Amino acid sequence: MRSFPAIWAATFLLAGYAAAAEPSGEWRTANGLANVRIDDCDGVLWGIISWEKEPGGVDSYNPNPAERSRPTLGLHILLAMKPTKPGLWQGEVYNAENGKTYDSRISLISPDVLRIEGCVLGFLCGGENWTRVKTAEVVPTPQRAPGAQRSTAPPKQAASPTPTACSGITDDAGAAHKGGLK
Repeated sequence: MRSFPAIWAATFLLAGYAAAAEPSGEWRTANGLANVRIDDCDGVLWGIISWEKEPGGVDSYNPNPAERSRPTLGLHILLAMKPTKPGLWQGEVYNAENGKTYDSRISLISPDVLRIEGCVLGFLCGGENWTRVKTAEVVPTPQRAPGAQRSTAPPKQAASPTPTACSGITDDAGAAHKGGLK
């Protein structure tokens, strides 16, 4: 019976490690200019730009001229990443810096380091490592209305839904994903 506490502790420690070793969460890109929020949308991973170092970016290189003025904040860049084997997901990545979509895969190097790779023609590949953003680092910036006077009182935050990476994606029939706004 002496081994029961050790087995119990090992079970919960390993379960905690497995939970931490999922790619869902906030990730800082290698150049530090953006965070990407990855969410599991019914077994498929999607990622959106959730923070920009320099706010106000637009998708100016989008191949669709009608979408070139859309903001990059909230833009889906990890697209339908499906698990192919333990610790590996494959799908597509959209690069707003050139408006191109690439075959892609992501994998965890460690619980706090995500490897993302994109390929052209299936064999010309490049990649980078993203770093997990700790929860305490994810702080929304309070927004003021244009022309609003600065107040000495702390700003009141309205309770509004937080968009997830599951927001705005559609299923094969074109219906909005049920994950929607959480």
